[in-house]
Amino acid sequence: MMNKKELLKRVKDPKYIPGIFNYCDRWCERCPFTSRCLNHSIVEEKFGDLEERDEMNEEFWQRLSEIFKETLAMVKDMAKEHGIDIDSIELDGIDESEIAGKQNTLAHLFCHLAKKYEKAVDECFATKAHFLDESEGARNRLHLVSHDDKQGKGIISAVDAVEIIRWYQFQINIKLKRAVESTSEEEWLDSTDFPKDSDGSTKVALIGIDRSLSAWSVLLNRFTDHRNQIHHMIELLENIRKRVETHFPHARDFVRPGFDTEVY
Repeated sequence: MMNKKELLKRVKDPKYIPGIFNYCDRWCERCPFTSRCLNHSIVEEKFGDLEERDEMNEEFWQRLSEIFKETLAMVKDMAKEHGIDIDSIELDGIDESEIAGKQNTLAHLFCHLAKKYEKAVDECFATKAHFLDESEGARNRLHLVSHDDKQGKGIISAVDAVEIIRWYQFQINIKLKRAVESTSEEEWLDSTDFPKDSDGSTKVALIGIDRSLSAWSVLLNRFTDHRNQIHHMIELLENIRKRVETHFPHARDFVRPGFDTEVY
């Protein structure tokens, strides 16, 4: 067990990024900064080369980010082709006249949609279990390829996509609820000198939405027989994304320690 003197020495080490864990998604296995996070390093460093794992995770998220750009273009084409109005996703189980009288109407709408998305994901995988029916090699190919294996770089398997969807399934709504709650608390603060926690929490939620959209796009390309259901999931997430960005227009600009700053 690490003694107090050693811990204080670690805290002062410039290798670690102060506060990086405040606005992360808690997915340490996929984080590209585990070697720069003191919390994680203390617990995990004995299990292997964290820096090498960070580099592989960096490549993974970079590829997913590229897929996200392609996904947004696909969503626009999809909506145009099928005459879909993404803004008109039905709000089953909610009285819109009741919600209209509340102060943060839009916030209540996207939180309801996020809850609806949680349920829809469960229903989808309950009836489409074969999304996971890939060979063991495909299941682990990203995790097991060596860092020098150029053929293995950038591969996002269907199982990777499912893991991403499942990881963010509930976190999106949790982060959005925290953002809405923080907004109420921030109304009591006059100072604009500090970044808003509501924007930070929203940004984490938006990143979860972005990555989930990309993951659904991966499944769409692998399971063409289920296009309609996957299209619905993409439409629902895109609807949430647009509403959230309208309500928190500065969330994307929030600077998270490490993730959005230059790392030395």
